[in-house]
Amino acid sequence: MKIQFVIGILILLLATCSMQQPKSPDSGMEGQVLTGPMCPVMQQGQLCPDQPYQATLTVNSLDGGKTAQVQTDANGHFKISLAPGTYILHPESPNGMPHATERTFTVSAGKLTPLTIHYDSGIR
Repeated sequence: MKIQFVIGILILLLATCSMQQPKSPDSGMEGQVLTGPMCPVMQQGQLCPDQPYQATLTVNSLDGGKTAQVQTDANGHFKISLAPGTYILHPESPNGMPHATERTFTVSAGKLTPLTIHYDSGIR
């Protein structure tokens, strides 16, 4: 009788350990990174749009733990799968400039959260 009880407890423990929530491949964030301004002096009638920027983006949990990291492509686009929840996006700035600020975002189940990240080029 005792052996059956122990086996039952072990089965229960193994079942509980295997019930981890996997990242949902259909949820996460996607978007583009841009940098600007690109012209030192803005003139009326002259277009000076922000340009795509290749960057490294780190995703942290609210308690500061690193959750994921993604490198944008040459056009500044990125897509990363994340489990539903609230995160802090930390745009990396290894040389100080260009620079972008951290921001909090929320991922919902079954959705990709769209984000556009703007790096300040420092050009004035």
